[in-house]
Formats: sequence, C-alpha cells, structure tokens
Amino acid sequence: MKILFISLGCDKNLVDSEMMLGMLGDKGYTFTDDEAQADIVVVNTCCFINDAKEESINTLLEMASLRESGQIKALIAAGCLAQRYREEIQQEIPQVDAIVGTTAIESIVAAVESVLAGKSENHYEDIHAKPVTGHKRIVTTGGHFAYLKIAEGCDKHCTYCIIPKVRGNYRSVPMESLLAEAKELAAGGVKELILVAQETTLYGMDLYGRKMLPQLLKELAKISGIYWIRILYCYPEEMTEELIEVIATEPKVCHYLDIPIQHGSDRILKRMGRRTNQEQLRQMIKMLREAIPDICLRTTLITGFPGETQEDHEELLQFVDEMEFDRLGVFTYSQEEDTAAAMMPDQVEEEVKLERQEELMELQQEIAFEKAEDMVGQVLMVMVEGKIADEDAYVTRTYRDAPNVDGYLFLNTTATLVTGDFVKVQVTGSNEYDLIGEIYHDED
Repeated sequence: MKILFISLGCDKNLVDSEMMLGMLGDKGYTFTDDEAQADIVVVNTCCFINDAKEESINTLLEMASLRESGQIKALIAAGCLAQRYREEIQQEIPQVDAIVGTTAIESIVAAVESVLAGKSENHYEDIHAKPVTGHKRIVTTGGHFAYLKIAEGCDKHCTYCIIPKVRGNYRSVPMESLLAEAKELAAGGVKELILVAQETTLYGMDLYGRKMLPQLLKELAKISGIYWIRILYCYPEEMTEELIEVIATEPKVCHYLDIPIQHGSDRILKRMGRRTNQEQLRQMIKMLREAIPDICLRTTLITGFPGETQEDHEELLQFVDEMEFDRLGVFTYSQEEDTAAAMMPDQVEEEVKLERQEELMELQQEIAFEKAEDMVGQVLMVMVEGKIADEDAYVTRTYRDAPNVDGYLFLNTTATLVTGDFVKVQVTGSNEYDLIGEIYHDED
C-alpha cells in the first residue's frame, strides 16, 4: 500500500508529519508524491489563519474527489483543522474515512489499518496530553537540516490566537527525549537543528520549574555532527540574560533569533493580550544587539487588528523604521472564531488591512535591501542547499537565513559541492533580499 502524505501549515506540524511517516514506515507502508500512484492519502491540516484553513479545506476536497471516484482507497484528515472542525468535516466531507487529532498522532497506524478494513474510526486524545516522543522520523527537509519540536501548546492566550484551544496548554518535551531525537537526526546526516515550539523561550518551566532553553542548547551543542543550532519563535518577554549569553558564546548556536512581536503600538499590544510594551521591546532589542553585535533579528507583525487606527499604524511604521529588523513578515489580521479578538468592535476592513500590510512591507524592503548591501565584503560560513542547473553556481544559506522563510546566498564556483556542505564564502554583491558570493581562500 502506497501512502501520499500531504503536510500543510507550520514546521511544528511538519515534525508531526515526519513522526507519522516514521510510524507508518516501520509497519511496511511505502510512500509516494504522486496521487495517481497513491492508495491512501493523509492530509495533515492547519487552521491557524483563514488562508491556512482554506488551503486545508481545498486540499481535503480535492482528495475527497479522488476518494469519491475510487482512485484512492482511503482518505485520512489529521492535524489542527481536523482537531478543531472534526464534526464539520464528518458532515461536509463524508469521503474522509478517519480523523486523527493533534495529540493522537500515535494512532495513525491504527487509523490506516481500520479504514483499509472498511471501518471509519476517529482518534482523539486530550489536547493537554503529554507530547508524543520517542518515534523515529522520516525527515522530509532534504536530510541536511531538521526541525526539533521542543514543546507543545501555549499558555499565553493572545486574543487573536486559537492555538491553545487546538494544541492545548504549554508542555515541554523532556530533555532526555530531545537529546535522543537530536542524536538520531545527527546520525542520519542532519547538520542543522532548528528549534521550534509555539514558544521556545519558555522551555522547561512546566517540567523543571525554570527556563531550561540555555541548558538544552549547551547539551545539543555537544552532539557530534551538529554544526548549526537555530532558535525560532522566542517571545520577547521571556528572553533572559542567561539565554543571550549562551547564544553569544556557544559557537554552534546561530546568531539568529525569530522574535514575534506582532505590533509596536502599546494600545494594540494591550488589546492583543501581549505581555510587552514598545519600550520593553526597544530595551530587549538593544540588549540583544549590544551583547551579540552580528545578531540577525526576524520578527512578524499583524496589521489591521480590531480597533487599529491610522495613528496606531503610523506608530508601527515609525517603530519598524527605527528598529531596522533584519527580517520581517506581515500578516493581515485573521478573524478567528472562538477568540476574544473576533468579538471585538471596530473590525478593520480587508482593503485597509492590505494597504497597511503593503506599506509595512515596502518600508521593510528598503531596510532589507540596504542591509543586504552592507553585507558585501564580509566573510561568512554558508550551508550548501543545492546546485543551480546548467550554471557554475550553488544556492546556499548563511547563519542569517532560516530555510523557506529568508533569503539565499548564490555562490559562484566551479568546485564540486554537495548539499549540506559548509563553505567559507566572501560576499561580493547583493540582489534585493539575496546575496552573491565566491569561495573565500585564506591569505595564508
């Protein structure tokens, strides 16, 4: 039996998909990327914002038509949308044979076996259940980098966010489980670990009574074969001097942080239920840049939040202009049912949201292009991502570039390189968000 596995949404969801692939692979199932060859389709869904919901629903409907026609034998829905809208899926898309909730991914084999036996079974666990660990993953990112999910759920309850109701409260994965998983990934050729969670900075508070991300980083850095450790999704209010010191001093930890701040207006930050104000954000960014001068800071913003005025928007523009983030993404506010913000008055019109998003991105584009130009002449270590067909050039990433969200460095060379290789490069030019370089040869 061949399974087509479609993983939608975030990198945290991808880790779940890779675990389910590993469980199915251990039972002898094989996989295909071609729906024409598939006997079973599993869609691991997302429902974080409207666009993600639409993509998940459209994918399920597309696969449901294959189920209806008999081209595939079974269709299984997993993940966040399946957890949140299981009754609606059962009613509106009856071609879905089984549903697997966010904390029930260990039931994926049972779900496949049941639908092949002609039974329709749904699998759920308490959304606050312990994180799933201890399963071999089939890494789908190319093998040279992998995500390491260090916690599940979130306790923050920001007013716009549905995650706590879909993924449960914050639960850290025990450190021994993470180290075992990381060693297995390294043994399989992974050279870059990317730490993810809904919030990485709070890691360990629930298990050990204190923030243990610094200790986790130190232990991961001891693993042979791991060269880069990248940290995503650090909430600004949870940053500590201890964590900053480890990032600054541990050679394997990339000088890169993804810190979602969401806005720059105190009024909107308060309405969002965020735990920081603009002055605190300024102090945190200043502290990071003083301690780690070459740090690359990525953030995300939400524009068009309920009640956001033109004055709030102008304040955010001013803040972005002054802070000069290295990387920045902007989402338009998505009105999610069952969240506090969805019920707020003064919802902003979609057209206004899009106009404000465009303004912010145009400003950030100027900042990013200038920062790319400023990199010319620098010598950096890069990771090879692959060769450009019919050219003496390779696509690479610097420590400043997380995969699939940031830019690239295009390396011109006639040398033969392999994906995952590390090469010392001198930046010779820039092209918008991306850099251009050539192999650096030490004078001596």
